[in-house]
Amino acid sequence: MAEEAEKVIPDVFAQIPFGLPEEPTPKGGGGASRAFSVDGYGFTQWKKLFTPRQLLALGAFVKHTLAARSALQSGTYTPEQVVAVQSYLALGLDRLADRSSSQCRPDPTPTQSGVINTFSRFALPIYWDFIEGTTTESSSGGFLPCLEWVVRVVENTRSLADAPAPIVNCCSALNSSVYDADLVVTDPPYYDAIPYSDLMDFFYVWLRRTLNRLSPEVDSAFHEPLSPKWDHHQNDGELIDDASRHEGDKVKSKAVYEHGMGRAFQACAAALKPDGKMVVVFANKQPDAWETLVSAIIRAGFTVDGSWPIQTEMGNRTRALSSAALASSVWLVCKKRHETARAGWDNRVLEEMRENIATRLREFWDAGIRGPDFVWAATGPALEAYSKHPVVKKANDPGKTMEVGEFLSHVRRMVVDFVVGQVLTSDGAGADLATADRMDAPTAYYLLHRHDFGLEEAPSGACILYATACGLSDHELEATWDLLVRTGGSEGNQEEDEDVGLDTEAVPDSASDSGSRVKLKTWAQRQHRSMGHEAPGGQPVPLIDRIHRLMHLWRAGDVLKVDEYLDDHGLRRHELFRRLLQSLIELSPAGSDERALLESLSNHVGAKGAKWEAPQAPLPLPIEE
Repeated sequence: MAEEAEKVIPDVFAQIPFGLPEEPTPKGGGGASRAFSVDGYGFTQWKKLFTPRQLLALGAFVKHTLAARSALQSGTYTPEQVVAVQSYLALGLDRLADRSSSQCRPDPTPTQSGVINTFSRFALPIYWDFIEGTTTESSSGGFLPCLEWVVRVVENTRSLADAPAPIVNCCSALNSSVYDADLVVTDPPYYDAIPYSDLMDFFYVWLRRTLNRLSPEVDSAFHEPLSPKWDHHQNDGELIDDASRHEGDKVKSKAVYEHGMGRAFQACAAALKPDGKMVVVFANKQPDAWETLVSAIIRAGFTVDGSWPIQTEMGNRTRALSSAALASSVWLVCKKRHETARAGWDNRVLEEMRENIATRLREFWDAGIRGPDFVWAATGPALEAYSKHPVVKKANDPGKTMEVGEFLSHVRRMVVDFVVGQVLTSDGAGADLATADRMDAPTAYYLLHRHDFGLEEAPSGACILYATACGLSDHELEATWDLLVRTGGSEGNQEEDEDVGLDTEAVPDSASDSGSRVKLKTWAQRQHRSMGHEAPGGQPVPLIDRIHRLMHLWRAGDVLKVDEYLDDHGLRRHELFRRLLQSLIELSPAGSDERALLESLSNHVGAKGAKWEAPQAPLPLPIEE
């Protein structure tokens, strides 16, 4: 039966506009195009992603959807009704295609017995095993359930029937004819996170066939074989960082994206009234993406007037369950900077930033925002101080300016200090930024990682963000500070693990590109001879190294050496050392050897107190003559 399907495919698609979907699939590569790998396995045309039986089924649905249009047109339906119904049927067919490719998997949920669609995230990887749904059934994978979702949307948007009809312009943001707008709301491309138009092509090729000759406007939108990409001649088009569209030139691709963002925001400024507002929605945990966004906002003449982190992502989506993808989007409200705004000074800007951010961090923390979301949630309040100036000069370095990247580093470090303060005080009460600020970078990272992930595997994306916030790199944490160990991400599960999606970070030469995961090394695994005695490059010895050295000495039963180490390094009266020790106890699993060891060490430090020092002998009294 499967072989029979292949024989009749040419006859079915001969009756369909544009025939078989033989348009090319995207090429995998660096940047946004790393979301694709199917072309490397021979799936070089969209039709090859479907088995002959799937192609036959989809072709049959396209054929009869077109026939349904003819039936509607010959009846009593208005042209508007024909367009609407045909569009709904086409959308249902597109959902069917999403559940009828060779990249669909069986749903492992015990209560379900259906098909997981092709795009459970913003990527098109290769899967070795797949499930083929039955398109005529009323279960998942069938046409009726797909159409039912379209009907649900229609029913739930009936309340908008009396609303003013929107005007939809399909054009570049640079060519907008809108002026004197009160509000511009934009959810801009997320740097190199999502290859939007390439993903759209999977659906585009079927819509183009199903909607052909529906109306002049539709034909105009689908006149090209594939959706619009970057136009080198016009220097305009889809704005993402994808080196494959610039002959593999990563530097050029990055520059085009950054320049394009600036031009787009300038167009937004031109479209607004003098007192108009622009709202930017952004959810990306890559520092470079934020740096580009902020630079474009400031260059376009905007200042950030307010910001909120809003939970916008479904917690049950694939990426939320298997990675540290952001659950919140940061919404930045911007207004035009006053023409008389002057340059600022870094010391004053940073002081104002601290005032703005302190209260908001507490609000975000109390609201339950954690992890990568928390790091970027603070960016908005901090920008209120920085973006009000067209440029920020350095008070102690004449002629130099504080660039956006440097400013964001200050923001991330301030957030790290706050979170460290929360962890050190366990219940969050009395967290002291000044105390936390004394925490060295490797220990701060260790504490953040341990608090969020324990000693279990963690997605490298979030760890890289934390490392960057602490002024470190994941490579340094692994090779220099001996705190991390790679746990891989084998070829078989690479596509499940990699952070491709709404908020992907693409760090060059980093394991994040291959979807690897990392773990903290346990104290027992850290046995370098110099640990706790000296640090690489003559840097101060991290507190976490000192505690792990003491744990080795205590386990060995060498109490004398423990006391010598404590006294030689002045740790008995070191408040941050004590608080860190207590926090590690609370982060250790109850009943574990680690916790027992830390508790006994803490008791010893507390019981013995500071080393007793004999007072100096008094000076002799002068002899009276």
